[in-house]
Amino acid sequence: MANNIKTQQDILEKLNIFELNEMQKEAIPVIENNTNTVVLSPTGTGKTLAFLLPIIENLDPESSEIQALILVPSRELAIQIEQVIRSMGSGYKVNAVYGGRSMAKDKIELKHIPAILIGTPGRISDHFLNERFSKKFIKTLVLDEFDKCLEIGFENEMKEIVGYMSNINKRILTSATKGVKIPSFVRLDKPVIIDYLKEKTASKLSVKTIVSTSKNKLSALLDVINNNTSQPGIIFCNLKDSVEIVGDFLTKNKISFGCFTGGMDQKDRERSLIKFRNGTYQVIVATDLAARGIDIPEVKYIVHYELPMNGDDFIHRNGRTARVSETGTAYILKWDKENLPDFINNSQIEKLASKRVNNTPYWETLFISGGRKDKISKGDIAGMFLKQGNILNEQLGVIELKQDCTFVAVPVSIADELVEKLNNTKLKKKKVRVFIV
Repeated sequence: MANNIKTQQDILEKLNIFELNEMQKEAIPVIENNTNTVVLSPTGTGKTLAFLLPIIENLDPESSEIQALILVPSRELAIQIEQVIRSMGSGYKVNAVYGGRSMAKDKIELKHIPAILIGTPGRISDHFLNERFSKKFIKTLVLDEFDKCLEIGFENEMKEIVGYMSNINKRILTSATKGVKIPSFVRLDKPVIIDYLKEKTASKLSVKTIVSTSKNKLSALLDVINNNTSQPGIIFCNLKDSVEIVGDFLTKNKISFGCFTGGMDQKDRERSLIKFRNGTYQVIVATDLAARGIDIPEVKYIVHYELPMNGDDFIHRNGRTARVSETGTAYILKWDKENLPDFINNSQIEKLASKRVNNTPYWETLFISGGRKDKISKGDIAGMFLKQGNILNEQLGVIELKQDCTFVAVPVSIADELVEKLNNTKLKKKKVRVFIV
């Protein structure tokens, strides 16, 4: 049972959102008042909040069962939505389950049944098959980025999951891509379609082509980074081998970066994003896996180091910048003997000055071996660093509190000193380890 249930207005105030965007204003009442809804809107326009607010409004605070199921294509998106719901402070329990994470961990958390369950189709299907909780109270089904779920081969698992649930009375599908056929097993009868894909964001997004005289385009890439000093950006590659080549080059040029590819462990991918969000990394070098469904706000620019394979990939990569009301730039790196594909037709050729800058990062990331399950709060972490660590407020960077650990950004100049002071100290009766990650 949920306690201290919050209204939509309470939630928006907690999130420091003072006005919804046009898509959200239209979508929320439609989702509240209709059985089947499809929301089509570009990446970064707030679809998650658009479906979460009416879902939470519709939950029964007296129920101790799962009432809403959100299926997502990736672990990163599952984690992101879980974090959004927790930050809403709605009073309802939420859990995310996904492949690559210990099944034992899932079982422990699901002993306390959440009102909202988020998961990837493979992991949810496993829990359904093993009957780890009741399905009959699930009334709301969300297929978030449903086109991506189909694209990466989750159709059979999704079909099984939908077949298990006989009491669904509200279906919500979201996508950042138009024209995807909705499979019949979803049973989406006469949906209301909210289409904001026709709303172009070109006015906020600048697309610029940088012509490189060398085939490897690495010097042109360095020019882009050095002309966006201290701004966070994503460098997109088509192949994992290319990610390694770019990574080696950035290391030689003393540029702090993280990687994000399908071949990486989930833990390593998540830590790359944490260190990018808190400023330890200036850039992320990624395959198209990072084009959708990951939580990386305020990216000021993206770079197409390798040209995207198709128009959809181009759109989704560009969607990582100029999000919601922000502006951003997409740089296309083109060897001078290379032709741009037909789907890139709105780009201006630009010549960037070659300049040397200091890319030394200000922030470093510390790991603390305690989290929410230890009843530790962000306030407890801040107190430890300010009092026991004896640092100033402005030296305490972003704190990311996880279930069983915490990540804290601190200035590089005092990171080693803080590890020495704080490692093996007590926090909420728990001795915690502190080290640089």
